[in-house]
Amino acid sequence: MNYGGLFDVDNKIIKIDELNKKMVMPNFWDDKKNSELVLSELNSLKDIVNKIISLKNNINDSIDMINILKMENDDNIKNELVDSIDEISKSLSELTIELLLNKEYDKCDCIVDIHPGAGGLESCDWALMLYRMYTRWCEKKGYKIEELDYQAGEEAGIKSVSIMIHGLNAYGYLKNEKGVHRLIRISPFDSNKRRHTSFASVDITPIYDNPEFEINEGDLRIDIYRASGHGGQGVNTTDSAVRITHIPSNTVVTCQNERSQIRNKEIAYEVLKNKLYQLEIEKREKALASIKGENKDINFGSQIRTYTMHPYSLVKDHRTNYETSQVNKVLDGDLDNIIYESLKRGV
Repeated sequence: MNYGGLFDVDNKIIKIDELNKKMVMPNFWDDKKNSELVLSELNSLKDIVNKIISLKNNINDSIDMINILKMENDDNIKNELVDSIDEISKSLSELTIELLLNKEYDKCDCIVDIHPGAGGLESCDWALMLYRMYTRWCEKKGYKIEELDYQAGEEAGIKSVSIMIHGLNAYGYLKNEKGVHRLIRISPFDSNKRRHTSFASVDITPIYDNPEFEINEGDLRIDIYRASGHGGQGVNTTDSAVRITHIPSNTVVTCQNERSQIRNKEIAYEVLKNKLYQLEIEKREKALASIKGENKDINFGSQIRTYTMHPYSLVKDHRTNYETSQVNKVLDGDLDNIIYESLKRGV
């Protein structure tokens, strides 16, 4: 079976065979993190190969139908051919996205941080809605979610949340979600049923493979406090949560998902190292863009998308001009079309 061509199926099949051999090694499951990465890559490769094989079969079937139509004019075959072409077009579009996930860090896991903007209760609730949207999307993709920190709002919503997403191309898919998200709706908290506008910021950081970045311990402030869970209830009887602040950059990282203070400190330190390394990369990119005369905005605070629920239903991405009236579907994790459009346009 020789496919070759644009999607490099033959090498993907070879890679699948190599990963299958790894999985039957006696000590494969000893390293849980590595085994999960291998399993994720294997499932992703199998999914791509199956889609390509299915696409090729559909194309061959369509060619057969075209040949039949040359000999006889059959309306049923015509209708079937139209459906088949639509399916081929959709499959080809989805597979083309795989070619766009070719940047250096696209295959990495990532950290997603969500913070409400000004607006108190409204923005805290909007931040929670975004958190739910991304977790639903991850569930549909089969990605694993590791909650690092969750700070519940005083009345509703969240003050902040930080999660780590494990899965092949997690960063590649989500990297363009970084920025400010705006919600316009009739507030469920306003007895007068007035329209409110809320803001929340989303930050996406790749998990680099051993980033070459040294941190001066004298630049850090480490705070230890008691962990709390969803809704603010106590989940620990000891001071195990850890907050590390990198004073020069004012970068703050918190971890409370482990019961061990030592483990929380280790995770927080690794997350901080990735965030500081990302800041250095962004500085270099900004400097390079300036030298080239490019006006490339890589700032965190840029508004990227508006979700309007009243007086009409519309999600609009301001970078690609992609629009959809299916607001509830998007908020339920149906993000693929928005993500694909941003990848295609390279925003």
